[in-house]
Amino acid sequence: MHHALTALARAAATPVPTPSQVDPNLVTPGPWGFVVIALVAVAVILLVWDMMRRIRRGRVRADLREELEAEREGGAGTEFEAEESAGTPSPDDKP
Repeated sequence: MHHALTALARAAATPVPTPSQVDPNLVTPGPWGFVVIALVAVAVILLVWDMMRRIRRGRVRADLREELEAEREGGAGTEFEAEESAGTPSPDDKP
């Protein structure tokens, strides 16, 4: 514990040198940094566009699937109800 406190006190007492003059070519990304960031931005835009297209396509397919299932369920029930209301005998009925 004592060793950690001593090391912390030495680190706090050590002065941090400050640069007197900053070279702007060393601290700016430059033209290559701009090109890389622009390419990353274009890639992200294209990926988001493709993702939205795929999500939209999946939603349309799900809606169509629900409509087809509703037609199957609704269609079978209406045929049975139509036969009962018309008074047609079923094969199980004996005359």
